[in-house]
Amino acid sequence: MSVASVRADLAARAPDLVVIETQASSATVALAAEAHGVEPARIAKTLSLRVGERVLLVVARGDARLDNRKVRAAFGGKGRMLGAEEVERLTGHPVGGVCPFGLATPLPVYCDVSLRAFDEVVPAAGSPNSAVRVAPERMAEIVGAAWVDVCEPPAA
Repeated sequence: MSVASVRADLAARAPDLVVIETQASSATVALAAEAHGVEPARIAKTLSLRVGERVLLVVARGDARLDNRKVRAAFGGKGRMLGAEEVERLTGHPVGGVCPFGLATPLPVYCDVSLRAFDEVVPAAGSPNSAVRVAPERMAEIVGAAWVDVCEPPAA
């Protein structure tokens, strides 16, 4: 169902993008990087956060970590990660397949500026073994994401 909602969303908003399904799991950044032949940083992970009463999604590079001070400054409060059941209920995607496409509930989406280091990133596509390849700016445009700076720079 979840991959189907991503396919339908992309067919309507970006018909040139192709959902890639693999036999290998891509449920973690490391597994996704291996399955798609890219460095972990190019995996665009989607984080589901609650800030006060609001739920939002942040898409960031695979090797980035949220910076609590930056999250508070950008969103006006402390960000808390959602539990797996709530993530799946709100997004329609299981953990490991969460992405900003084909959402079950309209949610605000933010892209961390860390993604701009790449010409192409690989976000999940609704399941733990699916993804798409897309330019970060294009992904943000497709999902109507705002750009924010909420991650720590990757360790050198």
